[in-house]
Formats: sequence, structure tokens, C-alpha cells
Amino acid sequence: MNRDTICVQGGYTPGNGEPRQIPIIQSTTFKYATSEDMGKLFDLEADGYFYSRLQNPTCDLVARKICELEGGTAAMLTSSGQAANFFALFNLCEAGDHIVASSTIYGGTFNLISVTMKKMGIEATFVDPLCTEEELNAAFRPNTKVVFGETIANPALTVLDIEKFAKAAHAHGVPLIVDNTFPTPVNCRPFEWGADIVTHSTTKYMDGHGAVLGGAIVDGGKFDWLAHADKFPGLCAPDESYHGITYAEKFGKEGAFITKATAQLMRDFGAVQSPQSAFILNLGLESLHVRMPRHVENAQAIAEFLEQQPQVEYVNYPGLKSNKYYALAQKYLGNGGCGVVSFNLKGGRKAAEAFMKRLQLAAIETHVADARTCCLNPATTTHRQMTDEQLAAAGIPAAGVPAGLVRMSCGLEDKEDLLADLQQALAGIAE
Repeated sequence: MNRDTICVQGGYTPGNGEPRQIPIIQSTTFKYATSEDMGKLFDLEADGYFYSRLQNPTCDLVARKICELEGGTAAMLTSSGQAANFFALFNLCEAGDHIVASSTIYGGTFNLISVTMKKMGIEATFVDPLCTEEELNAAFRPNTKVVFGETIANPALTVLDIEKFAKAAHAHGVPLIVDNTFPTPVNCRPFEWGADIVTHSTTKYMDGHGAVLGGAIVDGGKFDWLAHADKFPGLCAPDESYHGITYAEKFGKEGAFITKATAQLMRDFGAVQSPQSAFILNLGLESLHVRMPRHVENAQAIAEFLEQQPQVEYVNYPGLKSNKYYALAQKYLGNGGCGVVSFNLKGGRKAAEAFMKRLQLAAIETHVADARTCCLNPATTTHRQMTDEQLAAAGIPAAGVPAGLVRMSCGLEDKEDLLADLQQALAGIAE
């Protein structure tokens, strides 16, 4: 099926007399007639549900739709995008292992890998997404277990050369995980370019209305775990915490990764998405293919407008021909990327404060990827405790946060109204 149709009808097909909408199974537990029946579930010998901390029918139906959209073989929902990235990485890594990651990933994920997972004994090397193949290969170690990047980085808006990173990962016998939150599968399917695992913060465009937190992990089902069994004992050796199951043998390339993440990590960490949240997420997914082109259209118009304004020092949007990621965006994001634009005002903190105060349509929020346009100046909000000098050197390596930087997530409003709002807000800087 076409992705547009999958957005509307994927994941769930009601039978005769069954509910048209995905049913909300708001139950923590499930009843069985005999212990033997339930025992088969615990042994992973039968399909079914026994406790919603591991799996829930509503969540599984929505995960199935996301799986179909990405072109994967298995998927699961999590409580947040951060949980999805942690599960995807920790499903492959343990103390003593090593991760290669793009340096321009979301700051929260950067901290997850560089600080929290380091405390767990997992080291990381961060590389410039525009590094050469030689530089990328030099980052690998004998104990490297995975490569991680974002299709479009949040908020740096760098575009990952998926094929280059996939080639390097596979040459070293490890999978590539790509966070595809910003483009969504409507605008990019990383599996088609060599990625092995895809993650999402469904809180962003997939929900699209700022209504529910959530995350998703999708397995492309192509990485041969058993061919690299020495690197992945968690998948290729018996799991003594779960009846001695060897996931790669029992569930193959198509299902081993998600089964292990569910049976082991969701069991132990419990970062589950609620059935209610999954239901609301599905409502957002039904219009994703309609919303994304409008987000891109508005962002492109705003980026082109801002590039011509004398108050603006520079604009960062991969859809601009002047952007250094333009060629990669044309290759991987043929339908356009996302609706997020960042730009730096010449007047620094003072100019940003004046600009933000005058905005009428664009709301000041930490959120992005919403139906409603939202805006953020880190210097006066999330990073307000830092001086201008500290801001210039802050954040992700080689990507500071200038005091005049504004991040705008372009919503679904009429672009002429958004442009008028920007024009009057910029005019206030000089007053």
C-alpha cells in the first residue's frame, strides 16, 4: 500500500461488526483459563497478552501501523522518544561496549549517550556528520556495537548521509540506528538507504498536536545478528533471565531485536506507552501524510523570507540552496524535510527578546513539530542562566547556541499570516 493509505488504514483492519476505530484496551492484565495457556505466553510459544507493562493490544496495533509506514518487520511503542532511543541502544550494548554517533544529535540524546550511558560503562565517540569516510571508519573500535544518527538533527537541522554511515557500520559488522523523528516516514524511510533500526519521538509530527508523549522503535529485519554472534551475545546467546531463549535463533532477523527489547528491557524498565496515548497517536497518524507537505511548504517560505531580511544574520534550513546540507536533503528528502527553521538575529539577546515579545501567531514553547507554529529563543528561556560567551560555546560540539538564535517550528497556518507575523515582529527590533 501507498504510505498515504497506510497512514489512514494501516495497522488495524476491523472484521464484520467490529469497531471502526482501534479499540482502547484499558486493562493492565488479561485472564486465561489455565496456567498452561498463560505459561505458553511466558515461554514466547504463543501470541497474546498477560500484562500491559510488556505488551498491550492497542499499543501493538499502532506500532504495527508505524512499522508498515517505515517498511519494517517489527515495532514497539515506548513512553517517549528518549525511551525509544535508550532501548534501541541498550538492547545492543552493555558495560565495556562502544557507540559511534553523529555529533549533532538532539542534546537530550547526546547527554543520554555521553553522560548517562557512560555511567553504565558504555563509551562513545562522536563524529561530525560531514566527516569523510576515512574519519568515520577511524572512530570504530573492536568493541563498537552500534552507530547512531538522526535523519534531520534536532535542532541543528543537519542531514545525515545515511548511506555513508550505513556502509561504515556494516563494514564493521554493526547496525545503524537512525532517529527519523523530523522527516517521518512520509518524507524519508531510512531502511531504503541502509539503516537497520529506526526510532521516533512520536510526540512530534506523528501526534502533531502536542497531545501525548510517546516513542517508537522499528526493526528493518535485515541485519544478520547470527553472522556477528560474537558481538551480540544478548541476541545470539541464551538469555538466562528469560528461560534461556536465544532471540536470534528463535525469532530470526525479522523479530529478534524487538522481541528482546520487549521481553527484557520493557520488562525491567517499564517505559510503556498507555493505550489511551496510543489511541490519540493513531488519530494523529491518520493525517500525517496530509500535514507534512504543509509543514514543509510553510517552512520553505519562511526560510526564504528570512534570508532576505536585514535583521537576520543567517538562516539554517536544508531546503535552502545556500545551506551546506542542501545536496543531502535533495538526495534523502525528496518530498522536503520538516517544518523547523532556525535563524540568528544580528542584535543578539536584545534583538531576540524584542522579536519574541512581538510575535502574535507563533507561541513561545519548548515544543516543536506541532500543528500550531511555535518559537523558542534558547538564550532567554532554556539556556537563560548562561552568558553570551557561554552560549557561543554551548551545546553539541561545534554547534553553539548564539544569543540571537531563534528556533521556529512552522505549523499548519496560512503561510501569508505567518509571514506577516514575522514581518511585524522583525520590524520591532529596530524600533
